[in-house]
Amino acid sequence: MPDRRLVAGLDLGSTKTCAVIAEVAGDLPRSPLAKILGVGLAKNSGVRRGMVRDIDETTRSVAAALKDAERMAGARVTDVTCGIAGEHVSARGSTGVVAVSGEEISPQDVARVNEVARAVSLGRDHELLHDIPQEYVVDQQHGISDPVGMTGTRLEVEMYLVTAQATAGQNLRKSVQRAGYRVADLVLEPLAASYAVLTDDEKELGVALVEVGGSSTGVAIFHEGKIRHLASLKYAGSHVTSDLVQGLGVTQSDAERLKERHGSAYSPLVSADEVVSLPSTAGQGARTAPRELVAHIIHQRVDEIFQLVGREFERAGYGAGRLPAGVVLSGGTAHLPGMVELAREVFAVPVRAGHPELGISGLVDSVQAPRYAVPVGLVLYAARKIAHGGGSAPSVLFGARPEKLFAPLKRWLQDFF
Repeated sequence: MPDRRLVAGLDLGSTKTCAVIAEVAGDLPRSPLAKILGVGLAKNSGVRRGMVRDIDETTRSVAAALKDAERMAGARVTDVTCGIAGEHVSARGSTGVVAVSGEEISPQDVARVNEVARAVSLGRDHELLHDIPQEYVVDQQHGISDPVGMTGTRLEVEMYLVTAQATAGQNLRKSVQRAGYRVADLVLEPLAASYAVLTDDEKELGVALVEVGGSSTGVAIFHEGKIRHLASLKYAGSHVTSDLVQGLGVTQSDAERLKERHGSAYSPLVSADEVVSLPSTAGQGARTAPRELVAHIIHQRVDEIFQLVGREFERAGYGAGRLPAGVVLSGGTAHLPGMVELAREVFAVPVRAGHPELGISGLVDSVQAPRYAVPVGLVLYAARKIAHGGGSAPSVLFGARPEKLFAPLKRWLQDFF
């Protein structure tokens, strides 16, 4: 079906791989929609803290998740937009300055100033993921989002550069290629999730997206419509599971099941007389534990994770009262009961769980969980890129002359941020 423009998002987590296939619909190019056609989930133990540790296991997981999504969608895809995260990702600001060549600022001038800001040494082992223009400055006038056509002699840009370890990107691509697909784009996960769960008003006022995954917790802070801070913390859902293994004397897989079925991240939500039966070996005999104990173990660890996130807010200058729109939780661990209540207590700001609902249609109910924020955000990213003439393949981009290339690219980057 060549007339259907299909996009696929792939989120490689440390416990699960999520794939989402969507069709680009809606009013193009102004407001593209992603019509969700298929969703696939597969277990994955080949990724740790955003790095591929086992290529064979990751390849198997990618193939299984995408095959499920394709079966549900009744269509095949060749290219996927892949999420990337972890402590190896870093971000920093960069400025560029050029003299304006003519009477007024042309798209070529903007392309030149962007190029200057981008031309920083990334180090041997880093690749550039995103270069996001934060604002342009024309002759000391700040806060300009599109300077083309303005009169001035000096043009500056404040750019936010996001880089990732090159080998991490290569191993991700290799795993996807071995499963028989091609990586069209690598996109930072908290950034992807923000397209699916954050409203423009929230990004304008000041909001933090906290993505609690299996082996790392991602933090992205948005303010005045722009991304202001990124961080990745190495404590997340798998630490909660390990605590249950230690505290209750159960196996890793049993601890995971207990967490899913009886877990709560906020002890006050659990009544004192509830009892859960524990899986046990023949030697241990039948065992039970108060559900309060299970909740207490989870509560302690999640509280610690949130305290670290709070410290990250302080470090970024968004401490007490600086996030009027509060915190939005996403990621697989965010669906645990009590997460929102505990986060409200720790951060003392409004908190909600991020269910993907912005810009999507089709099988919306299949992705109504915080764990789908990233894959849904990835298909929205891909859909907007196609809508703005970016095409699905990077080769389409780099065949054009610079001004032809940067104008649509800049436009759709600005639409995001």
